[in-house]
Amino acid sequence: MKEKIHLTLDAVYVGCIWVAGIAITVMTLIIPWGIFARYVLGSGSQWPEPVAILLMVIFTFVGTAASYRAGSHIAVAMLTDRLPPTAQKICAQAVHVLMFIMCVFMTVWGIDLCIGTWNQSISEIPWMPVGLTYSPVPIGGVLTGLFVLEHIFFGSQAKRAIVTYDQQIEEAHAINVTPSQGAT
Repeated sequence: MKEKIHLTLDAVYVGCIWVAGIAITVMTLIIPWGIFARYVLGSGSQWPEPVAILLMVIFTFVGTAASYRAGSHIAVAMLTDRLPPTAQKICAQAVHVLMFIMCVFMTVWGIDLCIGTWNQSISEIPWMPVGLTYSPVPIGGVLTGLFVLEHIFFGSQAKRAIVTYDQQIEEAHAINVTPSQGAT
């Protein structure tokens, strides 16, 4: 059962990476188009800025979930690093519990925000409901919450092969062995 949970969350993690990656890639294509249309064609497109902002929100909230699982989120540990080991463990668990509470807050109030603004539209993109643009908030809350719960119940997943794949590739190239062969 534990392995099925990890494999399912591995798939969610990979999905988060892909969604965040596609969002930031498309955003980097849309912004130059907006600049080109405005300064070269002389007629600025109205849609690039709001779409780029939406993609940045998607990148931020979905990427945060993946970052949390990989243990690469921002953490200020100046105070906690100076505490005794027992106090450090207590603080670490408190951080995860508080993070889960924040995820619940993002999910509940994010859904409320989406519902409350669903019938409004963005002037530059009239077919898109404003509530849809806020949907990355509750989705990111759910995704991050899953990874927080995984961390609370199963410990850090930062060393899983799916998370450290790029490090395995670099190490394998350093010793001229493919990751599937393993080092001898």
